[in-house]
Amino acid sequence: MKLTVTPFKVHKRVPLTISRGTNAGSTNLWVQVQADDITGWGEATPFSIGSITQTGDTIQADLVRLAAALVTHHPLERQQIEAVLGDLNPCSAARAALDVALWDWLGKRVGLPLWQLWGLDLAQIGPTAVTVGINSPQGACDRIQSWLTQLPSIRSIKVKLGSPDGIAADQAMFEALMEQFPDQAKVSVDANGGWSVADAVNMAQWLKALGVEYLEQPLERGEEDKLAAIRTHLPVFLDESCFTSVDIPKLAPHADGINIKLMKSGGLTEARRMIHTARACGLGVMYGCYSDSAISNTALAHLGALADHLDLDSHLNLKDDPFEGAEIESGQLLPSQRPGLGLIRH
Repeated sequence: MKLTVTPFKVHKRVPLTISRGTNAGSTNLWVQVQADDITGWGEATPFSIGSITQTGDTIQADLVRLAAALVTHHPLERQQIEAVLGDLNPCSAARAALDVALWDWLGKRVGLPLWQLWGLDLAQIGPTAVTVGINSPQGACDRIQSWLTQLPSIRSIKVKLGSPDGIAADQAMFEALMEQFPDQAKVSVDANGGWSVADAVNMAQWLKALGVEYLEQPLERGEEDKLAAIRTHLPVFLDESCFTSVDIPKLAPHADGINIKLMKSGGLTEARRMIHTARACGLGVMYGCYSDSAISNTALAHLGALADHLDLDSHLNLKDDPFEGAEIESGQLLPSQRPGLGLIRH
């Protein structure tokens, strides 16, 4: 098979601020796997969780190594390909791009969308959240209004907290937003590890009284054994703390759920393994994204029926996404009937 890598830039309509800083765009990598006159598509997105960073240069270098090592292999030789990955040990974003491209290739080979290939039910897909980043109270209200103008059918909202200005700023922003939330919308909060234990307990109790459903990553990665007091108020889902299925059993005593992202997990194959491992450990499952285009969010949308919560909105905040895939209908991100991922390039 032939593997090609093409960088492409994407720019956010509205820059997103979280506890670690602000992101306005990204240079992602479009990966194509070609064999038997069929081409599968995948994507690699640079990301950083502070202590762990995967840059575009690092990802591209790993993909170039993979292209050379896999030239004699066929996309159906998945066990052999896994052995190559084990030998080369590429970063997780490079793995994700290759893995998604291989699944897209297979779906096109058999003429089925991936959700149907896996026997899933589109009717089981819940609403995807749209994200409001850290901002002034008025800035946050303006952002939710712009989302509502773009997508009137919003049914789930994620609010980023963990402001460097402290929990008073978090509370002022959230109180202002409450007047803007659509009726019956599901609301969650993600602190991206931006709180101390004391602040997290305080905020969890305060947010529960305001109807928030769950809290994501209140403490920094590595502080999982301190989550118990927070979980007495709200369920806690872990993102930065959880990369692959190997992490899940040791996190299970300290959390209520995990956040799966393709760039962390290394692709759909590992995402499926993570789902089943989490369920076996009694944990909930949510999906998230970085500055991903429609490629990656469509890929996870094909597994949407297996998640409790979805946060696949990054491509909806892009001014120049060159790809089109799953579409928003009644707040749900639904993949199409087209084979594979069902993607179209503009």
